[in-house]
Order: sequence, then structure tokens, then C-alpha cells
Amino acid sequence: MTTRVFSGVQPTGNLHLGNYLGAIVNFVKLQASHECIYCVVDLHAITVPVAVWGGPDELRRNTREVTAAFIAAGIDPKKHIIFNQSQVAGHAELTWVFNCVARLGWLNRMTQFKEKAGKDRENASIGLYDYPVLMASDILVYRATHVPVGEDQKQHIELTRDIALKFNADYDTDVFVVPEPFIGGGTAARVMSLRDGQSKMSKSDPSDMSRIQLTDSDDVIGQKIRKAKTDAEPLPDNGEALDGRPEARNLVGIYAAVTGESVEQVLARFAGQGFGAFKPAVADALIALIAPIRRRLEELRQDPQELDRILAEGASRASEIGAPVLAKAKSAVAPTQ
Repeated sequence: MTTRVFSGVQPTGNLHLGNYLGAIVNFVKLQASHECIYCVVDLHAITVPVAVWGGPDELRRNTREVTAAFIAAGIDPKKHIIFNQSQVAGHAELTWVFNCVARLGWLNRMTQFKEKAGKDRENASIGLYDYPVLMASDILVYRATHVPVGEDQKQHIELTRDIALKFNADYDTDVFVVPEPFIGGGTAARVMSLRDGQSKMSKSDPSDMSRIQLTDSDDVIGQKIRKAKTDAEPLPDNGEALDGRPEARNLVGIYAAVTGESVEQVLARFAGQGFGAFKPAVADALIALIAPIRRRLEELRQDPQELDRILAEGASRASEIGAPVLAKAKSAVAPTQ
């Protein structure tokens, strides 16, 4: 059986360092060993109010932006597939079938809905509540064997597995593959805010100083790292001593992820030094990483028609894989006479 990876990224603004180190760097690595399908999940983006995702023009622009970031980071759209979700109708069509398989109790246990809906749960969209079922369709329609996700999405993969198993059992079929999660593919960094080491780096944070964008200039990267929140203590000589120092742990973790070193190796080199010495090293490492990605991004932005062509071609290739799976699922539910 083909070893196939599926994963998606929402088109909600410029990608940042957390997106890159937490997901995209592993998307790139997985190309060497797997057949990869990477999706810009625009149907997921519209589950929140229009004011949040910006309307159709903004959604289109952000979809191209994520596509450009994928390519600039090293994903090869000729060897693998990049497309946006809404161009393949099978995602939405299979979601309705799965809505009739998934149980209400399963969705009621999804912690991400509770976090995203907050106290105003009655005004949340049905789409936001049903998000995990659409995610299951995204994965299962391609018979993906592995899904690289962060810890916060692991519960959704467990639901995907439950849906696949229940469908196969209910309809006495093996049409759906039960996927395995790659939690970061084994090497992903958990990147936190530069202003608060206990919160994830996020596009939704009102402070631009909280994150490093893949579009930031060298000077802006240097400024953000210089102003990143830290503490007054020097760096220790072991990782355990970073407990209770979230901002220090975050910067050490970022430097380790960017340079390919372990936290212990970083601390062995910088032990006893303060952040006045360490921050310039972090900034230099980030500039070396991001500058070529930013330059390639700028090139790709100049040709939106080419980005649209890549997405359309990717959607066509994705449909070729997904259409037979959807057809088998529909036949299992209501066989033609």
C-alpha cells in the first residue's frame, strides 16, 4: 500500500516561524520518503465570522500566500500535490456522509471547539462545531496513511480513526484507511510567543512583536529578537534548569530547531551567558533561515496566475486520487441497482 501523507494549513494571513518549525519544515522532509498531499484548507477558514477571515478577496490572497510559502520553503508541486480544499468537491460531499456516521458524543468531547467558541458557544457556527468531521474527510478521501499534526490536533486524528473504523464496520467494507498521526513527524518545535513564553506563537495575537513572520526583513527579525521577553538569569548548563523560565526555554528551543542542535548542545555552548550575548546568535540563525525563503516568496508573489495554475493542477491530481474513494463510499452506503 502506498505510504501517503496528508496535511493542511489554513489561509489566515502570513505564515510565521511557528508554522514553519512546527509543520512546514517536516512537510518538506517527508517528501523524501512519502507521497505527499498538502492542502490549503480554505473551507476550514470560513468556519469563523467573515470579519475574522476577511472575505473572498482576502481568502484568495491568503490562499496564494500559503501556496507560495509551501513552495518557497521547499515543497515541490511537481513531485507532490499542493491544492486548495474548495476546488475538490469530494471533501464537502464526504463530510455529509461522515456526519451520518460520527456520533454527537464524539464531537461534544472535542476540546478545540470549546476553546475556539469560548463563552459565546451558542453563536458559534455549525461549521466550527463540525470542523473535525470535515478534517476527517480531508484525510480519508485520499486514503492517507499518515498525518503530521501538532499535539493540539491529535484528538481530531483520533476522531478520524473512529469515523473510518465505524464506517468500515457499518458498511462491511475496507474503503477507508485508518491513518496514523505523526506528532510533528518526530522533530517539530513548539514555538511560543516572543512576548509570552506560555502562549503559542499565533497569527491572532494583536502584537506583531510576538511572532517572526516569514516575510520579515533581516532588520525586523533582529529587532523582534532583541525585544523578545526574557529574564535576568544567565543560561543554565542543562535543560531541566529551564523549568519555570518559559521565555528562556522558548528562545533556546527556537535556536536549537533552527540550527539542528539539541537543547543540551545549545546550553553547553552558551551556559553562563546572558541574553545580551545569546539573542544576537538567535537573530543571526533566524535571518540565515528566513532570508532565502523570503526572497523566494517575493518572486512567487509576482506571478499570482502561476500560483493559481499550480493550485488548479494540484486539485485535478487530488481529484484523481479522491474520486474513486468517494465513489466506493457512496456505493457502500447506497449501492447502485
